[in-house]
Amino acid sequence: MNQSDDIEERKSSHLDLAFSAQNNITDSRFYYEPMLSGHPDKSDIWDIKLGNKKMNYPIWISSMTGGTSKAGGVNRILAQSAKKFGLGMGLGSCRIILKDQTYFEDFNLRPILGDEVPFFANLGIAQIEELLANNEMGLIKRMIEKLDADGLIIHVNPFQEWLQPEGDKIKQAPIETIKQLLNELNIPVIVKEVGQGFGKHSMMELLKLPLLAIDFAANGGTNFSKLELLRNPLKKDFFQSLIPIGHTAEEMMHFLNESITVLGKERKCNFAIISGGIKNFLDGYYLIQQSAIPSVYGQGSQFLKFAQESQESLDNYVQYQIEGLLLSKAYLKLKKDKNDG
Repeated sequence: MNQSDDIEERKSSHLDLAFSAQNNITDSRFYYEPMLSGHPDKSDIWDIKLGNKKMNYPIWISSMTGGTSKAGGVNRILAQSAKKFGLGMGLGSCRIILKDQTYFEDFNLRPILGDEVPFFANLGIAQIEELLANNEMGLIKRMIEKLDADGLIIHVNPFQEWLQPEGDKIKQAPIETIKQLLNELNIPVIVKEVGQGFGKHSMMELLKLPLLAIDFAANGGTNFSKLELLRNPLKKDFFQSLIPIGHTAEEMMHFLNESITVLGKERKCNFAIISGGIKNFLDGYYLIQQSAIPSVYGQGSQFLKFAQESQESLDNYVQYQIEGLLLSKAYLKLKKDKNDG
């Protein structure tokens, strides 16, 4: 087909699709500025520094489940994409390998990731509390060393533990447990919730600690309290009113920025992972551009969905996320006030 035929075919398809392509919806979060930039190069990177590691793009693969042969396979697919594109990655709960190495290979992703990718182990606040009480903090250090992880994610999940039939009791305020861990172990620590986020007072207290990052895990994404009720129908009718409790990622961004202003030099945490209900690159771009501190956006279920299909499906998904971010950076400016313009 020569160039003239190609142009004619393309223009003909434009005519056929013109009526279907009409749009009356606008995204009120952005100014669209098509005059101010050329197209980005698809190979452009967006350098992000997290601790002593770098990410090529502000995209975080949020913690998944581990400990089964199926989860191990998914983890390896996720790790391949993290390596290929230079993303950061958090494991699901590593409790199962603290004392028993049966499922270690499900979590042993550093050989796939290479040395440059930020990679974090994960334990629940109840397990941290128990290890502190039993003077077993060495187990955490050994686990991180064996995984060659860059540090530890602590997930804080009081609702989930209460609703889980096998759940553990949390005996003291999680903020006190985290302070004790920071005093005991000299490791980078990220603190996250599990699908309902942090209120403004919790956010304020976390920002006072020398954490590597706070992961929002806001209401709007996978909610592990709801997951437990789906596992336990007898409790569902009585406790389902708890599920809407929590905070969206956008609301938590306001908490974060307000707390940063209030705390001033008292703030010790300097990084945020914005997760929970991030459906696409526009949601992620919008929130990281609002953040008063360096940040990335995290997704869990979206990565899991494509990873369960194939490596190719996941890689395609990540590539389109990256292209969307680069286009957003080139052509979109945030409306600080949604009523502005």
